[in-house]
Amino acid sequence: MKLSYEERDGVVILKPKGKILGGPDATLLKDQLQSFIDQGKTRVVIDQAAVDYMNSTGLGILISTLTTLRKANGELKLANVTEKIQSLLTITKLVTVFDDYETVEEAVSAFPQ
Repeated sequence: MKLSYEERDGVVILKPKGKILGGPDATLLKDQLQSFIDQGKTRVVIDQAAVDYMNSTGLGILISTLTTLRKANGELKLANVTEKIQSLLTITKLVTVFDDYETVEEAVSAFPQ
């Protein structure tokens, strides 16, 4: 997985690319997230448009990210969730846990100003 990011309207938009499988992916995401939290940036959108595949460990990474942000009084939203990943979220009933949006713009706009 490769990870890039941008900021828009005080919201960090993480852009993972490739497969989210755990191991180094988890460390990369966790370290980047902690860096944002240390800077007081706790409103995060994960743009999943370029995510090819995610396994159960990848789902665990998302849950851990959500938990970490909420402990820091922040929030996580998902955007551009692919059909495969949406199916995975539905099967695991995690659709009730995550706020997901069709576009990054919708996700960013969903944060209170």
